[in-house]
Amino acid sequence: MLDILLDAGLDSVKMLPFLYLAYLLIEWIERTRGSRIEALLAEGSRWGAAVGALLGTIPQCGFSAMAASLYGSGVITLGTLMAVFIATSDEAIPMLLAVPERWPELAMLILIKLCIALAVGLLLDLVVTRLLPAPLRGGFTGKAAAVDCHEEHEEEQGIWMAALTHTLQIFVYIFLFSAGIGILIALVGEEQFAGFLQQTGPFQPVIASLVGLIPGCFSSVLLTELYLSGTLRFSSALAGLCSATGVGLVTLLRTSRSLRQTLLVLLLLWGIGAASGLLLGTLGI
Repeated sequence: MLDILLDAGLDSVKMLPFLYLAYLLIEWIERTRGSRIEALLAEGSRWGAAVGALLGTIPQCGFSAMAASLYGSGVITLGTLMAVFIATSDEAIPMLLAVPERWPELAMLILIKLCIALAVGLLLDLVVTRLLPAPLRGGFTGKAAAVDCHEEHEEEQGIWMAALTHTLQIFVYIFLFSAGIGILIALVGEEQFAGFLQQTGPFQPVIASLVGLIPGCFSSVLLTELYLSGTLRFSSALAGLCSATGVGLVTLLRTSRSLRQTLLVLLLLWGIGAASGLLLGTLGI
């Protein structure tokens, strides 16, 4: 139990600086009505997916938490959020870096995930989101009033303290959620997960993508361990790591404007991860 709480605490602490920066930006937009600021944000949101994909490749789950907060508050688009989520590999990169003979595979993993993240993010922002309702497509509309931090705070609170208050509230939520997931997984057992994945045959990428949706670092660690041991094929590991977002999904669940937002992101992550893995498996990769 102590190990589970410690792991949950470490996962939650790692994303604190990123969440604080996100809430500083959100508070700044809410309180500022400058036309130059609005124009800059509105223009930047069109190609945010490219920046998001690059940031997601950095092995730090704080970026996914930051992106979830910004999307839930209407600052970034759905495409930018998905680009960050898909490119994120959480603990997989450090684990593979520790095995020098696997570096070529690590390079291929990062490159493929980056390409998928860019393609999906730009496709969503430039084509698909035009068909979605405004609350689902996200993104800055050019009006600071459209940004919402979803939390009440005292009017006399300064921007720094208000951002800190929101950050700590999210921190507690993520810690409790991560601890609960950790306890559940400890009761089920990693061996059961591994055995189940090993028996799924050609549908292994589909199941691996579902495992990737488990919040926290557990999913990326388990998928990488199974890949290094030979239990998972490369295509299946990539499928799971495309849907693994660290604490990103937990943050989105807490900050999103509606349940539809979270469900849409979940379905996209699972579908894109599974489809990518199945395609690579068909190509023999």
